[in-house]
Amino acid sequence: MTTAQAPRVAPPGSLVPVAEDVYAFVQPEGGWCLNNAGLVAGGGRSVLVDTAATESRTRRLREEVARIVPGGPDYVVNTHFHGDHTFGNGQFTPRAVVVAHAGTRADTREAGLGLRHLWPDVEWGETPLTLPTLTFRDELTLHGDGLRTELLHVGPAHTANDIVAWVPERAVLFTGDVVWSGVTPYILMGSVTGSLRALERLRALGPAVVVPGHGPVGGTELIDATEAYLRLLQGLAQDGLRRGVGPLQAAREADIGVFAGLLDSERLVGNLHRAYAELDGLAPGARIDVAASFKEMVAFHGGLPACHA
Repeated sequence: MTTAQAPRVAPPGSLVPVAEDVYAFVQPEGGWCLNNAGLVAGGGRSVLVDTAATESRTRRLREEVARIVPGGPDYVVNTHFHGDHTFGNGQFTPRAVVVAHAGTRADTREAGLGLRHLWPDVEWGETPLTLPTLTFRDELTLHGDGLRTELLHVGPAHTANDIVAWVPERAVLFTGDVVWSGVTPYILMGSVTGSLRALERLRALGPAVVVPGHGPVGGTELIDATEAYLRLLQGLAQDGLRRGVGPLQAAREADIGVFAGLLDSERLVGNLHRAYAELDGLAPGARIDVAASFKEMVAFHGGLPACHA
């Protein structure tokens, strides 16, 4: 591959303070496989929320974390099973205990490193599959001397078993991919209705700072924007079913208004697959044909969606 043909790589992420002893690792531009992570460093025990997709990006995350916590984190939390949030686990073990929902551990094992095959030109590096060793089902609190990190099961939303990390003493909320910022939400493997319930629960926490799974850090306006997109999605699905058109055609004909400028607009097709299926009675979080919907996203996009990891 020549330099001219090489895929564009986004700038490296950086760790920025969002409250006392709490940090967000933000990766521009936030598109496919360019996720955010977080660090809770106060109180004698440190918690890293999510990792990164590639070896080099996780090394960058590890270097940034080491500036604050020289020995590395005590815990690594996976908010869900997708590889951009989990592939870097192995760079923090065995020192760190990897924590996740019980369903996320099972899904991580099943998915393996399959995400890498979607974008073979990405320089993934060494990303050995490293499963969580501590799991829970409803809630788990990681206690420091002065800060708590409360892990709350809020799925199905983005996936069947999403969790969020809430730091009540600082009113900072790490949402994983339940909330998005400047990037099209993606709920194919989760639920439209479940996402809406999850967003209401997150809003009730009263966060001052919201660190989304992708895109810039903000406040509760990010929850509001994600909800507004999902409400629009529901309307488009209802209209498409009424007219007897499939998700791909409905997406091509859709007027998404203020959301037209979001990154990765092709996700609308996958989201409509989930919304149609739920309107037809599929349970939130139930399995769906991911491969078929991704093929239609490629058709909508006019080629493989961009991944700049």
